[in-house]
Amino acid sequence: MNLKSLFLSTVWVVTWGTVLAQPTVKEAPKGFDVSRSDIAHGKLDTVSYDSKTVGVKRKALVYTPPGYAKNKKYPVLYLLHGIGGDEKEWLNGGKPQVILDNLYAENKLQPMIVVMPNGRAMKDDRPIGNIFDKDKVEAFSTFEKDLLNDLIPFVEKKYPALKDREHRAIAGLSMGGGQSLNFGLGNLDTFAWVGGFSSAPNTRKPEELVPNPEEAKKKLKLLWISCGDKDNLITFSKRTHDYLYEKKVPHVYYVEPGVHDFKVWKNGLYMFSQFLFKPVDVASLSKYTVLGTSATTNIRNASYPQILPDNRVVFRVKAPEAQKVQIDLGKKYDMVKDTSGFWTVTTDSVSRGFHYYSLLIDGMAVADPASESFYGMSRMASGIEIPDPDGSYFAMKDVPHGDIRMKRYFSPVTNSWRRVYVYAPPGYDKNTSEKYPVLYLLHGGGEDERGWATQGKTDLILDNLIADQQAKPMLVVMLDGNVSMGGGLAGFNENVLKAFESELKQAVIPLVESNYRVKTEAGNRALAGLSMGGLQTLYAGVKNTNLFSYLGVFSSGWFANNPTLTDPQYAFMKTNASTINSNLKQLWISMGGPEDIAFQNCKIMRQKFDEMGIKYQYSEYPGGHTWPVWRHDLYSFVPLLFK
Repeated sequence: MNLKSLFLSTVWVVTWGTVLAQPTVKEAPKGFDVSRSDIAHGKLDTVSYDSKTVGVKRKALVYTPPGYAKNKKYPVLYLLHGIGGDEKEWLNGGKPQVILDNLYAENKLQPMIVVMPNGRAMKDDRPIGNIFDKDKVEAFSTFEKDLLNDLIPFVEKKYPALKDREHRAIAGLSMGGGQSLNFGLGNLDTFAWVGGFSSAPNTRKPEELVPNPEEAKKKLKLLWISCGDKDNLITFSKRTHDYLYEKKVPHVYYVEPGVHDFKVWKNGLYMFSQFLFKPVDVASLSKYTVLGTSATTNIRNASYPQILPDNRVVFRVKAPEAQKVQIDLGKKYDMVKDTSGFWTVTTDSVSRGFHYYSLLIDGMAVADPASESFYGMSRMASGIEIPDPDGSYFAMKDVPHGDIRMKRYFSPVTNSWRRVYVYAPPGYDKNTSEKYPVLYLLHGGGEDERGWATQGKTDLILDNLIADQQAKPMLVVMLDGNVSMGGGLAGFNENVLKAFESELKQAVIPLVESNYRVKTEAGNRALAGLSMGGLQTLYAGVKNTNLFSYLGVFSSGWFANNPTLTDPQYAFMKTNASTINSNLKQLWISMGGPEDIAFQNCKIMRQKFDEMGIKYQYSEYPGGHTWPVWRHDLYSFVPLLFK
């Protein structure tokens, strides 16, 4: 796949049951900014207006479209410059009149007036001193008042401009991009169309830009954010996009090859202007981009894999001698080789959260050298984190943070050196007289003690819950549940479960209680696990309710089709139902919806629990047998503990 094929694609737009193929241009074509003599041209004028805000007359450039007539009403785009420019910066560097003329000639643009003001609202704006001087920078903020109270009224009095919010747009580059986002999103009763090209550090924090996402969804006709992928300021665009994605506010996040220059900004104007003052298909907005964003699971400075706004993933790897290369992401995708030896493929849209994947090079599964590797699938594999709009609970936030420690120990049960990972909450090392409750947390088959510490984001989930006072400070001990040579669920039997129970009781709990400040009563111990770890939790937890008062079973259940394993457990629970119900403060069972591979076993198990009178709480979170589900399980289970 070459770059040209990345720039052009087809968006499938669904309109009331009808599917239409709509071509989506991803980049301005060659010659879009070259003046043509064979078309009609708009007109550029310099105007002066009285600014009561500043106390002087101020200048602006005004572009009126080809065929402009005073007896016709027009929408207006306010187009802002960067920190070192003025009302002429777009004219000198961007040729906006040429770009717009050409678009009109191709019938791609709604006729509009474009106003290019001086966005630095100060009395003495001579080109002396440093452009970063305090008074000059502050003048960009002052321009909001000048724009709203002086310039817009002037334009709407002098020109036949439509005066409602649906017919006003604001966009800008760099400092002007930050102004456009600040002023546009801060005045949704004035502007319905907002665009920020390579927005600068003056851009307000996302939660200040859009404090009311629901209002923004209702009032915005289009929110456009674009930037070059090598622009050092892209972090400001990215953080705004991330917040909007989390809050489900429709917008375009357009990333293209480039830096902080007019090549990017001209393309931004070309793309953005074509949307203005027309019906917008919100469902197609995530398709508009050239490049994706590097996955957070990439190694340092690795550009690929890239995640597109609609969660398709672009993979790229160099293997010039390979004959066939695929990506195995649950589904296998054939990659295409270019003349430089790079193989590329774009996947379907991938579901949220963490996924294991492999490169298949001539049939051999290997880890992608551009991604972090994780122990899963019973081997080291690559992993990719797909943005989750509901994932704020495991996001890095400005809250007190605990830490994860690794402790090695010699196990008398397995007669080998083993290790645990221990999450200690914020303040553990300072509050030296305080003792803490403990959650013992188990991974699934094909994983080990690293699973919850890395794939599971246990520390961030606990940090955020504790900071929100939704959970009590506690230690979380992530132990290795692999106690048989085979590992995983292969050959799982009573002896394997007994071995795990012995490891937990004879090795891990004594290790924790002799090395950490923890409470040792059953009411201050919890045990939980996912998949294989959920089965271990059932076995060791239900048999030892004198040791644990809280059990969490995630995406698991007794093997309904294995009487040898299951029948003795149900017999034990039936005989001891009263003791189990009395001792357990919480038996919490969760599933990843009907698509979870453990769903049917768990359904049969719950029916048997109901018959025996075993008390439990049941929850479902859609997503199947996956880490996004288990992270949410931990997030839901922890607040129930030690209350």
